[in-house]
Amino acid sequence: MAGPSRGRGRTALLIAVAAVLGIVGGTATGYAVQADRPPTPLPVLAQPGLAYPAKALPAGEKAKPLSAEEDNGIRTEGDLRELLIDRPAGTRKVAPDWLEDGWVSVRSYAHYFQGGGYAFSSALDNGLRRVAGTAWAGSGERQGSVVLAQYRPSADTHATTALEWLPWGMIARSGSGNPVEGTAKGRYYVYDAGAGTPLRYRAYAAAHRGDVLVRVQLVDSRPIGEKDIRTLIEDQVERL
Repeated sequence: MAGPSRGRGRTALLIAVAAVLGIVGGTATGYAVQADRPPTPLPVLAQPGLAYPAKALPAGEKAKPLSAEEDNGIRTEGDLRELLIDRPAGTRKVAPDWLEDGWVSVRSYAHYFQGGGYAFSSALDNGLRRVAGTAWAGSGERQGSVVLAQYRPSADTHATTALEWLPWGMIARSGSGNPVEGTAKGRYYVYDAGAGTPLRYRAYAAAHRGDVLVRVQLVDSRPIGEKDIRTLIEDQVERL
């Protein structure tokens, strides 16, 4: 009985040795083939020149700080309410329950503009710092609002969320909206809620610039033109 067992052991050993020799031989052949080929230069790495500073500063010299015009952070660190655009001509200021002296509490913002009971803690966990807003009423039943929500360190992720959580159930029937000029993710929507709905015509836009997320809303009993919502969101982004 020992003979067949030793035979199988020798066979397995021979197979293993052959496999190792095959790998070694293949590797050696590969190196030999590569060695006979002319060297292939690597592509040049794309490295744009640094915009600032253009060259190294002398020892002991510090770079000059950016001016207020060059540093967007200075603008948004001031009174956020001052960055809100002016109300459209011919409108009057209103004070809805979610707005107090130009500020929106985190709780009001989370529940009114995002919806869902978990939104309050989620807003804090995701770096929401403060929210400013303005609201107005125009001719007929036209109503509008602009809200600036400041996050740390950036509002980029929250801009995506703002377009996924559209108000009034718009996401089901509004399509993909239209891009906001000068932004990476900004979009605006014009929406008809259907007959029998109070203020059935609605428009919504969201975009961000740096650490500030912008939301604009319009409602009316009459159709809202795309230009109305587009002008508001583009003016507000430019103001930032």
